Amino acid sequence: MQTTDLNLQDEQKELLLSVRDLTVSFSVDDGTFTAADSISFDVKTGETVGLVGESGCGKSVTALSIPRLIPSPPGTIESGEIWFEGQDLMTLNSSALRDIRGRDISMIFQEPLSALSPLHRIGQQMIETILLHQDKPRKQAWEIAEGWLKKVGIPDAGDRMFAYPFQLSGGMQQRIMIAMALMLSPRLIIADEPTTALDVTTQAQIFALIRDMKQHQTSMLLITHDMGVVWEMCDRILVMYASRIVETGSREDVFFNPRHPYTIGLLQAIPKLTGLREPLKDIPGQVPSPFDYPKGCHFQARCVFAMDRCRESSPPAYDCGQGHRAACFLMEGRPA
Repeated sequence: MQTTDLNLQDEQKELLLSVRDLTVSFSVDDGTFTAADSISFDVKTGETVGLVGESGCGKSVTALSIPRLIPSPPGTIESGEIWFEGQDLMTLNSSALRDIRGRDISMIFQEPLSALSPLHRIGQQMIETILLHQDKPRKQAWEIAEGWLKKVGIPDAGDRMFAYPFQLSGGMQQRIMIAMALMLSPRLIIADEPTTALDVTTQAQIFALIRDMKQHQTSMLLITHDMGVVWEMCDRILVMYASRIVETGSREDVFFNPRHPYTIGLLQAIPKLTGLREPLKDIPGQVPSPFDYPKGCHFQARCVFAMDRCRESSPPAYDCGQGHRAACFLMEGRPA
């Protein structure tokens, strides 16, 4: 009994982030819809977790909810708990959240131009983050910021410190966002499509920096459509569809032994590096509108295995063994 208790304590110590039953809704002119429905997952210290799924599934909303950056209105976190290093972020006031954002939790936004202030020079925005969270002279903060611009491959970094965001290309803006997210060595990095606007060479450079951060026990929640990036960077994978997480597991479990029909469809759509020219397989249909999610399983209309019960009730997450779980009735009764 004592050994079991010690194992549970060790497991709890490894947890950096724990999200439980997170539900987020938005109220707009057309009505109210649920963007994230009862989302639960964990991120351990030093772990990179990939969040994948088609556009409109709720990935970015889930990510923005963690540091409580959901714009309100129109967004509302209806329920749930977000535990980070032993404290529930849902209970913190604005001042306490500002202390955590940037220092302990950094975010790389999908649209850097909307995240960077158009009225302030790059250097000013970067050193503001350093001066807010660290007791350093302004000159030293400037040197740190310029050094990080060089690390992420910004040419003429000293000159770029005096530029405004609109004077830079989308790729440069994205690299600046990445530098700002990494430079304080946060405990958790939330990266929403961090390398979409970057060429392959720069992507490799950025991923090398992130791997180096992992050696310092930095964790990451990585949102991406690129399954190649997921394989390269992630330890575990969360598959999201139409506001719900439908499968979770290690990288090897999800890639080599997918259990949910949606995950299988995503993997079948990846181009194969073979000598044969085979047509890509697609998932028929489209992600349903969040205003009109079907009753039961949200994937039912696109699933070739759909049964009557799929149209009546939502499947629970069945245990497939060793932390691998899939929310599909096909898993019922199968050995874990």
